[in-house]
Amino acid sequence: MHPFRSHTCAELTKANVGETVRLSGWVNRVRDHGGVLFIDLRDHYGVTQVLADSDSPAFAAVEKLRSEWCIRIDGLVKARDESLVNPKLPTGEIEVFIREVEVLGQAEELPLMVFGDQDYPEETRLRYRYLDLRRDSMQANMKLRSDVVASIRRRMWDKGFREYQTPIITASSPEGARDFLVPSRLHPGRFYALPQAPQIFKQLIMVSGFDRYFQIAPCFRDEDPRADRSPTDFYQLDMEMSFATQQDVFDTVQPVIAGVFEEFGGGHRVDQHWPQISYADAARWYGTDKPDLRNPIRMQDVSEHFRGSGFAIFAKLLEQDGTEIRAIPAPGGGSRKFCDRMNAFAQKEGLPGMGYIFWREVEQPGLDFFGFADDDGDIAPDQSTNAHYGRALERLEQWKSERIDLGNGHWMEAAGPLAKNIGPERTEAIRQQLGLGKGDAAFFLGGKPSAFEAVAGRARNVIGEELGLTDKDRFAFCWIVDFPMYEKDPETGAIDFSHNPFSMPQGGMAALEGDPLEVLGYQYDLACNGYELISGAIRNHRLDVMFKAFSLAGYAEDEVRSRFPSLVNAFRFGPPPHGGCAAGIDRIVMLLADEMNIREVIMFPMNQRAEDLMMGAPTLPTNEQLRELRLRVIPEEGDEGA
Repeated sequence: MHPFRSHTCAELTKANVGETVRLSGWVNRVRDHGGVLFIDLRDHYGVTQVLADSDSPAFAAVEKLRSEWCIRIDGLVKARDESLVNPKLPTGEIEVFIREVEVLGQAEELPLMVFGDQDYPEETRLRYRYLDLRRDSMQANMKLRSDVVASIRRRMWDKGFREYQTPIITASSPEGARDFLVPSRLHPGRFYALPQAPQIFKQLIMVSGFDRYFQIAPCFRDEDPRADRSPTDFYQLDMEMSFATQQDVFDTVQPVIAGVFEEFGGGHRVDQHWPQISYADAARWYGTDKPDLRNPIRMQDVSEHFRGSGFAIFAKLLEQDGTEIRAIPAPGGGSRKFCDRMNAFAQKEGLPGMGYIFWREVEQPGLDFFGFADDDGDIAPDQSTNAHYGRALERLEQWKSERIDLGNGHWMEAAGPLAKNIGPERTEAIRQQLGLGKGDAAFFLGGKPSAFEAVAGRARNVIGEELGLTDKDRFAFCWIVDFPMYEKDPETGAIDFSHNPFSMPQGGMAALEGDPLEVLGYQYDLACNGYELISGAIRNHRLDVMFKAFSLAGYAEDEVRSRFPSLVNAFRFGPPPHGGCAAGIDRIVMLLADEMNIREVIMFPMNQRAEDLMMGAPTLPTNEQLRELRLRVIPEEGDEGA
């Protein structure tokens, strides 16, 4: 028999009853049932119940076992009583009576429990990551990650791509984030860099004549951490194609990504239609370039309804250039309580608040409501002799004209401060434009879109969540296209690239002769459920167009040649048209695992301060290392010895 196991802890079934087996694993938990000790023995594959009674020669040794001790047991497989079968376990029909036990590795008092669903501080989990990774949820996440990567590789090979590896130690190249620098021992004073992405290398692979490249590539960026981004390194599906259009890239990538989500999405629906939405429309409709299309809310420009209106705040705003009023429809949000809650949300986001209108059902009041009554407060019997009758009737008709007749004496009216200020005609025009009705609401933000768009996008998400409009059982994808090539610095007025500087401008050289802010690039992102999964572009492979594109952003030709020498030199020798993209592996797995934090799907992640608490990184170099590299560390002010 094998020295450690004849079976894994997920293999034994009723077919093994009567066999002598050997299992190895960790003590998940121990249960003492009055002279019978039950142990859930766990390995990477599953759990098997093993037990020893007082007659077992191993009973005394089993009594000493504690949680997370690593043990080997020999025993006899027996069938459980029918009433004790555990249908949740593949091994739930059997149990193993222990004849012999050997402790392979003892465990001290645990800083965190592996069994159960207890929550622990992230610092504890990361410091003892090897224990955290033993937990069922983490084992499942890491297996999912491995399976997803294997599936992606198979699908890319099936699409005619080959996997090639690019260097990890290379030259610094601006990619929009900070580099991690590596000092050179052989070349004192010079530094390598860890690649932010294989961007230039994969383009050079296309110049080299390899038609379809992919790689599951590690990327390194010295960034501030976020819940959906690692502060140091991440992995991406990196791909590039020669002689490809933007649509070719979409048609190639969609079945790969959709197939992975169908395979590992836990039964959630995967949209087959992936709309292509311009960057401008995405900002206008959703307040973000990574919209969550599970939420059906689409914002609209309602500026015309407030221009010259009685609501002075918005009316004056609209007198300024570049301003507009945006409405966020909220189907089902037509209550003052919900409107007040959303107003409080806006204030937490740093805004004074959000204007709102909501539509509610009311009953038609009687004429007494409008002042038609006798001396006792009752309706006068002789309407023709009552002087107030005509006036009351006029007031009733006016009341009706400001509301929508729902029939049977029921009406719909608009409520809220905005409705009172702008009047019934403008309010009704807004309602019709937004397609709203009884029980609905709309929220309004105004000013320059760049100032409020992000908050409006977050408000849209909150409204969709709170009103149950967001379909949680779905993966909704969309391509964001037509990114602007350039943007203007609001303080200096200088023109700079707004996205990937190596993208081909739509219209080529001719497009660069006009207003830079009107130039669109062949750049694209793929969004899913509010996250950016893919970013890519058709590359600018023409040197004349590249030099012109960089010149508009203030980079002289000599500077471009010095900063990107390999690309510039390679493009002198017959570069093919090419394009590609990169998909974030960590973020894909995070969505598939239904996790909110990317660290839940990375085996050994850094914390929020870019520290590896388990390994103690970053560490101070030794004096010997510094001397060998001819480096000196300048202490921060306030440090001892500074």
